[in-house]
Amino acid sequence: MIILFAPSEGKKEGGRLPPLEHESLLFPDLFSKRLEVIEQYERLIQGGSPVQLFELFGIKDPKEYERYKRPFMSAPTMKAIERYNGVAYDYLNYPALSSDAQHYIDRMTILFSNLFGPILASDLIPNYKLKQGSSIGTFAPEKFYKIHFSAALDDMIGNHEILDLRAGFYDKFYTPRAPSVTLKFLKEGKVVSHWAKAYRGIILREVAKHQIASIKDLIALNIEGLTMREIRETKNKKEVVYSIV
Repeated sequence: MIILFAPSEGKKEGGRLPPLEHESLLFPDLFSKRLEVIEQYERLIQGGSPVQLFELFGIKDPKEYERYKRPFMSAPTMKAIERYNGVAYDYLNYPALSSDAQHYIDRMTILFSNLFGPILASDLIPNYKLKQGSSIGTFAPEKFYKIHFSAALDDMIGNHEILDLRAGFYDKFYTPRAPSVTLKFLKEGKVVSHWAKAYRGIILREVAKHQIASIKDLIALNIEGLTMREIRETKNKKEVVYSIV
């Protein structure tokens, strides 16, 4: 089972691993395509106007922009799954997992970076800032990655089942060709957003702890705080609806 997971606006700074190079990321043969995005991003952060940088970063204080101006090819990296630290990642709590559970996440989870595109959880990335949905000038990275990386993702995923834990926005980066399963979380009958992020992290944690290999095993998994309400099926997608109790 392959798991698709969203990134986070929040990120840890620093890192102790070597700077970015073509073997750092999934699909090394497509690294030149990633460089097209990276080079546009770096040109903009070095020479963009305050208005352009505000649109790019979503940060109001221009003094904060300097933190993101170090060239990637000299910036330290860390595992992508450890770089992000938003709500889903807090509830996942990757550092507290066993080595077996971490290895499962490293191998089976594809993250969708707003800047670097589809990457493995274990891929090494520098710190960066690009708010969800932001263009780089007039360039839309999500459209670029969908065009140039979808075929490689389809080939990699092959006949594996897909657990899609991403927010809906990330369909713009990649729409699975193979049948996929998404999750919906209800609280008192209403769809939730903040808690959806939290429970995506919790589910990834539990899936990794139990080394879940199939959607059937996921559906059978007892997850504290959740009750499975129904399963909705369409032609190419299955939606598992949970109630938060």
